[in-house]
Amino acid sequence: MTLKLALVCGAAWLALAGAARADCAKLPNHTQLHQALVASVKPAGGPSNGGFDLHMWATIVDRDGKVCAVTFSGGDRGDQFPGSRVISAQKAYTANAFSLNGFALSTANLFTAVQPGGSLFGLQGSNLMNPAVAFAGNAEDYGTERDPMVGEHLGGVIVFGGGLALYEKTGVVGAVGVSGDSACADHNIAWRVRKALALGNVPAGVSPNKDDGIVYDIAAGASKSGWGHPTCGGKEPDVAKDIGAGVGP
Repeated sequence: MTLKLALVCGAAWLALAGAARADCAKLPNHTQLHQALVASVKPAGGPSNGGFDLHMWATIVDRDGKVCAVTFSGGDRGDQFPGSRVISAQKAYTANAFSLNGFALSTANLFTAVQPGGSLFGLQGSNLMNPAVAFAGNAEDYGTERDPMVGEHLGGVIVFGGGLALYEKTGVVGAVGVSGDSACADHNIAWRVRKALALGNVPAGVSPNKDDGIVYDIAAGASKSGWGHPTCGGKEPDVAKDIGAGVGP
């Protein structure tokens, strides 16, 4: 009976593991994410995004928030801010966690609402990041197919630009997060990456464009829409307008 029970449990575990892998199998893999990121940042040969034009980290999570792929655009993991690896994963987690099949919120859309007195104040303290996942394993594997975050649930809520839900025609299937430049440039880069991955079928959102674009409508410390994001001092708003990633100021 003990052996039979063990075999049954083992078969059940393998079935669950297969189902977990299948969720990531529906999404772009490490190579596809890397290619999309490299094509989206200037130091790797892509276009300018209006900020500092630095190398970037990018992470994809599935609909359950599990990390599926982590990569960077530079030649080595040290070519990007080391802290941006985890931030990119948190942005992906956030965009997925607060988007639905019929409605998308980017991390940029959350900035104003989480400020003191805002309708979502305190949201940034929910769904806490798991440091055991963030800093596990060998640093030499960070950003590779062997990144120790892959297959794990990191969590964490980030409320500035750089995270976007991923949409097929049937609805949201996960999210992408990027980090390494200004928050405003990060949003533009995430937008380019999502377009390159052909997963930008956004149904609706809080932007005047009815999507999850960044909204630059903060004046005198207040956002007209309630979903605004501050500018970052560069030409990010101009780029956002050009690529359809945002509106204003």
